[in-house]
Amino acid sequence: MLLSKTFEIRLSRIFIILSIALLVVLSWYYMFFEMSMNMKSVGLWNEDDLFSLFLMWTIMMAGMMLPSATPVILLVNKLNCQRKLTQKVYTHSLYFIVGYLLVWLFYCVLITLIQWGLHSVSLLSPMMNSSNDIFSGVLLIIAGFYQWSPLKQKCLQLCRTPLNMLTTQWREGISGAITLGFKHGQYCLACCWFLMTLLFVTGVMNLKWILVLTLLVMVEKCLPRGDVISKYIGCIFIVLGLVLLF
Repeated sequence: MLLSKTFEIRLSRIFIILSIALLVVLSWYYMFFEMSMNMKSVGLWNEDDLFSLFLMWTIMMAGMMLPSATPVILLVNKLNCQRKLTQKVYTHSLYFIVGYLLVWLFYCVLITLIQWGLHSVSLLSPMMNSSNDIFSGVLLIIAGFYQWSPLKQKCLQLCRTPLNMLTTQWREGISGAITLGFKHGQYCLACCWFLMTLLFVTGVMNLKWILVLTLLVMVEKCLPRGDVISKYIGCIFIVLGLVLLF
């Protein structure tokens, strides 16, 4: 019986890993081979263009954020499996992922509207990158200082060591799992949202910089001393911003 339960736990872990891997692979496949936007003037955009932009951001965020969130998701799955072994209420970890992705879905709505506004005032080119060095420099400097901010560092710490948050805010059932995922997603969003806005500087569809930012997020959240590395990254942003300004 115990052997059967152990096998079931391992199977659950494999299923979660494969599910995340599939989502990430599909997201990156879209970014490499399918991602495109109509480059006509923003004044001619319609609802379909805005939806396509929103869809692009949504798939990008899934591909960029899920890799760094995998350790937390696996931790949630481990806690769920332990509860199942002790005959407590068990909820599948996929609901936690749903709650996590909901946060980034709301962010994609907001960033889509922001991008539309930046196009409207000609701060972004039709190729979806900054057309103004002052705008680029200011954005980089703000991003650099944000890396040092108490909010960023606190949320980064919660992303790096989430066990206390998970155990103190655990709720039973499907709604509880979604709420917990949403809560962790908020910390993740507060930690990384300004990094994502730097795509306005490098180009929203620039695959090289999408990959660089994805790796930066993983370094901050997953590597030893990632919280210290994030501050050094902030210094680099500030220097680059000052170069663009002066």
